[in-house]
Order: sequence, then C-alpha cells, then structure tokens
Amino acid sequence: MNSNNMKILLLLPLLLISFICPAAPEEIPDQPEDSPALVYKFNMKADIMPAIWRQTQQSFQEAEELSADYILIHMNTYGGMVQVADSIRTRILNSRIPVLVYVDNNAISAGALIAIASREIYMRPGGSIGAATVVDASGAEAPDKHQSFMRAVMRATAESHGKDTIITYNDTTIVWKRDPAIAEAMVDPRLEVPGIVEAGQVLTFSAEEALKHNYCEGLAGSVEEALALAGIEEYEIVEYELTGLESVIGFLINPLVQGVLIMIIIGGLYFELQTPGIGFPAGAALTAAILYFAPLYIEGIAQNWEIVIFVVGLVLLAIEIFAIPGFGVAGIAGLVMMVTGLTLSMIDNVVFEFEGTGIRAIVRALFLVVFSSFIALSTSIYLSRRLLETSLFSHLVLSSTQEKDQGYISVDTHYRDIVGSTGTASTSLRPSGKVMVDDELYDAKSLVGYIEKGEKVRVVNFETGQLYVVKDESQ
Repeated sequence: MNSNNMKILLLLPLLLISFICPAAPEEIPDQPEDSPALVYKFNMKADIMPAIWRQTQQSFQEAEELSADYILIHMNTYGGMVQVADSIRTRILNSRIPVLVYVDNNAISAGALIAIASREIYMRPGGSIGAATVVDASGAEAPDKHQSFMRAVMRATAESHGKDTIITYNDTTIVWKRDPAIAEAMVDPRLEVPGIVEAGQVLTFSAEEALKHNYCEGLAGSVEEALALAGIEEYEIVEYELTGLESVIGFLINPLVQGVLIMIIIGGLYFELQTPGIGFPAGAALTAAILYFAPLYIEGIAQNWEIVIFVVGLVLLAIEIFAIPGFGVAGIAGLVMMVTGLTLSMIDNVVFEFEGTGIRAIVRALFLVVFSSFIALSTSIYLSRRLLETSLFSHLVLSSTQEKDQGYISVDTHYRDIVGSTGTASTSLRPSGKVMVDDELYDAKSLVGYIEKGEKVRVVNFETGQLYVVKDESQ
C-alpha cells in the first residue's frame, strides 16, 4: 500500500465524523466600538504547493500572536496539490480566528476547497470558483480513487458550515449554508444538481452564480469593499510578508537558477578531476549541490532517497575514475544515478510512483538536467584549454621538454635491460601479477595463458610501460 492510499485511509474516519456531526457555524464576532479591528491579510496568489502550506502555517501563527480579530486570505489561484489544499482547509476549519476569503478573480480546483473552508467568501465581479476535478500535471483526469477522495473532502467541508431545519406546517426543509451537492458537483462531472448543472459538466460558478447559490456572501471590487460587506468598518490591516528564507527558496527553485546550479555541479566536478587534491572546484560543486537540493527538500519535493541516489552516483563515478582503470559499468551507473537523482528531485513523486505527476513534468525536468550538464561539460572543456594557455594558469601543466643532450634518459632503460632474464612468479598471473627477477619485484603480465605462483618465468618484452613474461620451459 503506497503512502497516498495510507493518507486516504487515515482521513476516512475524520470524514465520516464530519458527515455525522457537522460543526455549527460560528458567527463573526461584533467589532469592538472603542478600537479598530485587526485584520491579518495573507496573499494566496500562486499554485497551492508546499511553500503555500508553510506560509499559511506561519501567517496563522503570527495572526494568533497578534491577537488578530480576522484573517483575510486574498486569493487568486488555479489550484495545485490536493494534499496541500487539504492541510490548509483543515487549518482554516480549526482556526479560532474567523477566516474570510476574498477571491480576486479565481478560486479554481484546490483553491475552491480552501475558499469553501472559510467562514465567508467575497468575490470580485467576473471571478470564478469551482472546477475541482483532480488532474495530473499534464491536465489529464486522475484515477477515480483521487476523485472519490476529493468529492468526500469537498462535501465534508461544505457540511462543516452547518444547516438550518425549517418546519412549515407538516413540511420539514433542510437548508445548508453551503449545499454539499454543489461542492461534489465541482469535482465529479457525473453528478447532476437540478436547476444548477447537468450531468457531464464539471461545475464552476461565476461570481454572480456563487452569490445566488450561497457560495459567496457578496461581490466586492477590492479588499476594502469586501471588509465593508463583512460589516467591518474600522480596521487596521497587517499583511504577511515573506521571510528572507522564503524569498531565497523562491529564488533557488526557479528553473533558470536550477540550471545554473547543475552547471556549477558538473563543471566543478570536471575541473576537480583535472587537478590533484580537493580544491576550489570541489567546494563550488558541493555548495551548488547543497543550494540545489536544500530548497527542494524543504519544499517537500525532493525526498531523502532521491538525494541518496545522487550521492551514490557521485561515489560510483569517483571509484571509476580513481580506483578502476578505463570507463566501465561503475562510471556509467554513476552518471545515470546522478542524472536520475537531479531529475527526480524536481518532481513530486512517491518512490518512482508518478501517478498525478504527468509525463510532461518528467520530460521537462530530465531535459533541464541533461541540457545543463551538456552545457557545463562543453564550457568546462573549452575553458580548461583556454585557461591553461594563460600565464596565470600555465604553471599547472608541464610545458618544458627534457632532451637527451641535457642528460635526461628514459626511465624504462632498466626494464629493457632485463628482457631475456629469468625469474619466479611471486603471485599468480591471471594475466597480471608480480614476478621476482634478480632479487627485484616487478609488475608483469603473462603473454600466453595463466602462470601460477612459484613457477619459473622468462621476461620476453617490455612495451608501452608493461613487462611481459612467459613460462620458462627450459628448466
């Protein structure tokens, strides 16, 4: 059972309680006559993502610390993540401070759920609310289990505002403050609400329609007009401001900045491999990796295992370069894991389960990583050649020549002198190993077949820095 199913199962008992025992609506307290009301304003004008949930928690906490009389959410959103919206609507329903929502144009999908959770909704003329069908990142409708969950949450939220029982002679009429059937029809196009929407259409209200059907308390052209309609005449507005951390996170998760960070990571690793020891390139790559993964992790998008995949890939690549000659399985696996870790960290998924993510989001993230890596490698190779030609960096490479007439001789002269000599295999040669010749130990390679430890050998060649031996059959 995946984590999404587990969350749904855990929430079902709470939803059943909401069905059976809807909370009575709380009246907005009268404004004190001797002092202006304190209205805490929070802007929700972006996709409903983990950042909005974190900001909602901070704003509600600050409003409580200030003893605000009202919380006003200034909303304009096309929706976002269902689980985030559900957390926000729960926070609103449990708030001790009355929450008002002013819909400045749109409260669509997840935004509709949040708006319906508030005590009162005010909308700008021409605005809209509804269309809460769950879709993935490509716009395709999500599986029915997600729709069923969203229907239940929308209905429970509408029911939480209570109902009136009107008895006229022998007739009993139930009047909901917000009709739960309308809330469900905003999710499921199969549902019909007589006189409002036919089956086959997802319900979306205009501002006028929302007012007519009790999904809006009034139409207002501004926040000030909305507060006046709510009966709040004398007030002071305190607005939530993004913290320095929020601003930095918002900057770092910009795709353009992410691309630059990926280029620094790849470029730093490339330059570090060209120079011995741990220096500035490694430090730059490490810093860029932290700046890349940290905000995604804080936002709840990057998971622990995705970061581990990147680190393991980095380790495999280092092993391939420093411990294993050539470039084989470890190096290829390392590169694939690094690209995978960087890509998956941008995507909201649960352990390779991409339901609700959309293929476009995956391709977009993969393209950003691959393109940035290609640019980084190309630029690094070009710069490394140009930099080493300058006087500032020319000391990093050996540019002088060593001529024989100056007394320099080849280091392989001694090895050539022992060609034809005999010795003993100090280790098994399969085909490489060590041999003892004239009481000196040498690295050698068997030219024909394997040679076991202790067998007599004869040196037959020295070529390209390699000593070659065969079994000595003369003894």
